[in-house]
Amino acid sequence: MSLESANSLRLLHTFGIEARALNIETAETVSELCHLWQSAQAAHVPFLLLGGGSNVLFTTDFSGTVVMNQIMGKTIRETPTAWLIDVGAGENWHDLIRFLLINGICGMENLALIPGCAGTAPIQNIGAYGIEFKDVCDYVDITSLADGRTERLSADACRFGYRDSIFKHEYQNGYAITAIGLKLPKQWAPELSYGDLKSLDPATVTPQQVFDMVCNMRTSKLPDPKITGNAGSFFKNPVVSTELAQKIKAEYPSCPQYVVEDGIKLAAGWLIDQCQLKGHSEGGASVHVNQALVLINREQATGDDIIRLARYVRQQVAARFQIELEPEVRFIGATGEINATETIA
Repeated sequence: MSLESANSLRLLHTFGIEARALNIETAETVSELCHLWQSAQAAHVPFLLLGGGSNVLFTTDFSGTVVMNQIMGKTIRETPTAWLIDVGAGENWHDLIRFLLINGICGMENLALIPGCAGTAPIQNIGAYGIEFKDVCDYVDITSLADGRTERLSADACRFGYRDSIFKHEYQNGYAITAIGLKLPKQWAPELSYGDLKSLDPATVTPQQVFDMVCNMRTSKLPDPKITGNAGSFFKNPVVSTELAQKIKAEYPSCPQYVVEDGIKLAAGWLIDQCQLKGHSEGGASVHVNQALVLINREQATGDDIIRLARYVRQQVAARFQIELEPEVRFIGATGEINATETIA
């Protein structure tokens, strides 16, 4: 099949960029997923497993098979002190949080409205408003697509870091996350250290109030990908040395800074905003006017438009702050994932 007559990926990723694949398939079971991978290997074509498509940029047409992970299912178990939730990789992340909240299971409210599926959450170690996936993870099931063998990794074995995990390294190719396990203490402790959550009273706040405020914050700042194509936060928040952070703080007292294990974390959106880049466009791609951390498909943008815009943003921030931003979004080329940072360097 030629790419000219192949399947469109535009509706399968939140950037909404027109790109095509040789084949598009759906897997609802682990065995189906393995079969599709093995068939792609036998045909000598690239293979890409896609969840909700919420954190990817197709830089060009994909010359192989794209498989949508739709392995569903969720069960709830409990111990005297915690809830244990087993979740299929294809379950929608936000719907999962809402389902748990309805059933009186709390602790994931800060991660509400993050687009994507449960199976993609461990890859990036997704996080928001003071909580990361690693904080709620009990295990991750990883399946070898060559033989169907599944291994259960503990949270420690996943080597979670800031927007990083073992699934970006040893388990990047030839493996698939097929299920995750969550562990949530029955004694709820709200995380209220970020954004508008600081205004809530920890003594009286409810999980529903945290959930609602997180949803309000995200919808007020981030464009709806169903209306305006985007992949959410495009760049990682950089971690810099204390010396550089102090230098920036002296010149910009309002610069938000957070102490982390290996330095000082800065807000990438704030850095971009200081360069007055909101609304800046390259072709059909723009920096969002309300949130500088988000690059949008403003008008039939191509993958190259997004790349040129990201490169320009990176150059401007580097020139002003001596900080080189790294993309959080995964870049997908003709045969698979490519190095996003090198692409925009």
